[in-house]
Amino acid sequence: MNSYLESGCDQKDLHLTYRLGHSTIGYVIRRVCTAIWETLKEECFPELTQEHWKKIADCFYQITQFPNCIGAIDGKHVRIMKPKLSGSLFHNYKHYYSIVLLAIADADYKFVYIDVGSFEKDADSTIFERTNFFKKLENNELNIPASQPLPGTENLSLPYIFVGDEAFSISQHIMRPYRGKILSEEKRIFNYRLSRARRNVESTFGILSNKWKIFHTPINGNLDLAKLIIKTCCSLHNYVRTRDGFHIEDAMSVEFAHNEGIRTATIRPTLQSTRIRNLFTNYFVSDVGSVSWQREYI
Repeated sequence: MNSYLESGCDQKDLHLTYRLGHSTIGYVIRRVCTAIWETLKEECFPELTQEHWKKIADCFYQITQFPNCIGAIDGKHVRIMKPKLSGSLFHNYKHYYSIVLLAIADADYKFVYIDVGSFEKDADSTIFERTNFFKKLENNELNIPASQPLPGTENLSLPYIFVGDEAFSISQHIMRPYRGKILSEEKRIFNYRLSRARRNVESTFGILSNKWKIFHTPINGNLDLAKLIIKTCCSLHNYVRTRDGFHIEDAMSVEFAHNEGIRTATIRPTLQSTRIRNLFTNYFVSDVGSVSWQREYI
């Protein structure tokens, strides 16, 4: 089973290697993946407490210098064989079949939350807004701590937020970059500082892909099995990261498809969310919130 996930071999290869029938191989893979997922999901995706969120935020600030950040969110395509009777539902703009792995990652390159199996034709923001995680976020049911003063300030209290790309709608708890080709220096600095935090989820996808080579080829199985394999690999990823730590060579490439031609969110931002982003922007160009190198990268 480990060779199946790590080497990327399909059921046909296992059928020839072990001289077992295709149905038997499929049964074994499904049973083993189910056992791994059921055993590890509580350990690798624990209930998120206020202390856990604060620990994630502290780690993000130490590594990326983005305060009050509790996760980087993005969606990536995972190649699959065309599901039966699916038509073009899973056919993406890169002309292959895929399902979306929507994930929130922390600064330690571990998954905080995953959602697997949505159609590629749905925008990341649409997929996220259909999840139970988003509903709990909107209803303040995720144990996210109250607003906290930004480092170096006493009165500038801002909420804990997730960072995402332009595909996500900006809100009180989700920050995205400013859009437009001509932006002020302050806005370009904000976009750079946000990208430093957001790239953690890209690196997490890269580590996952480089470790489990099954992501390098289309997953050969029905849709339910493909979803189970992806969830299993994500739980194993968190388990291995906790046990073995991080090696920089693991994240040197990202094998998932990038969101070229991102479909941006269409929901208009609220005045409150725009105000929060502007306050972060002002903080990043202030004496207490700026970093010495930020103007060199804009």
